[in-house]
Amino acid sequence: MQPPAGSQVSRVPAQRTSPDQFAPPAPAPAPGRPPRRLRTVLVVVAGVLALLLVGGAVTAFVLYDRATAPDRSAPDVVVASYIQAFLIDKNDTKAAQFVCDAKADLAAVEDLRHEVEQREAKFKVVVRINWGPLVSTKTEDGESVATTLTIAGFADGQPRSSRREDWTFDVVKEEDEWRLCGAHPQV
Repeated sequence: MQPPAGSQVSRVPAQRTSPDQFAPPAPAPAPGRPPRRLRTVLVVVAGVLALLLVGGAVTAFVLYDRATAPDRSAPDVVVASYIQAFLIDKNDTKAAQFVCDAKADLAAVEDLRHEVEQREAKFKVVVRINWGPLVSTKTEDGESVATTLTIAGFADGQPRSSRREDWTFDVVKEEDEWRLCGAHPQV
């Protein structure tokens, strides 16, 4: 039926939207990674970094320990290291690392060092000590290492005096390491 003339009713048929067409549905959020996957990746990365740091620290400790540990692998090495530390560098702490745990008889080498220090102070000279080849001989208790010490005095860079002394150093093995237990000049 047609609306009466002059009516304000539209002649366009009414268009009603169906209930399922009211508003377009909101777009679904883009699928993202679940938070658990990200958390798992972060935990794995943190674990790997922690293992690398611990491994690096252990490696650094082992390398440092090996580099700073005194070499007591052979009798001649111990004697050379002791002479260097005690008579040349005058470092009692380092020299003690090469001495046996039992009562060591090192009075003669201590007397030699005392004599050197007195000469340096009294005559205002520099006394240098060198050693020759180290010859090891097996003994009942361990090994005996013989060498010749050269004791030379210098003033103003010029040699003033020099003497040679034959010495014997007694070395024993303690806990798989060689240690110095005695030193005396040969008569």
